[in-house]
Amino acid sequence: MTNPVFEQIQKDISENDVVLYMKGTKQLPQCGFSATVAQVLERVGITDYKDVNVLADAEIREGIKQFTNWPTIPQLYLKGEFVGGCDIVREMYQSGELQDLLKEKGISSAA
Repeated sequence: MTNPVFEQIQKDISENDVVLYMKGTKQLPQCGFSATVAQVLERVGITDYKDVNVLADAEIREGIKQFTNWPTIPQLYLKGEFVGGCDIVREMYQSGELQDLLKEKGISSAA
């Protein structure tokens, strides 16, 4: 039996280099953790990415947690790979690991 929510998530992360499942949108984050990840992406020059507002769809909100077996939102994906939530993304940015991962995956920044 297929799960349509998982199919939608898989489609989003396979068709977009950068996907952020978040509360709110990149223009109007609705929680501090989502805002932090959106700011980190902006700081590394990633402005053109798919943002998925989990508050707009309860099935996606619960489904993304099951999809990754990760209990919190936001969740960042790069080239189909789950990177992590707010703390992990922030730590990776501060150490330079996020910038290295973006280069390694061939995701170019606008900068």
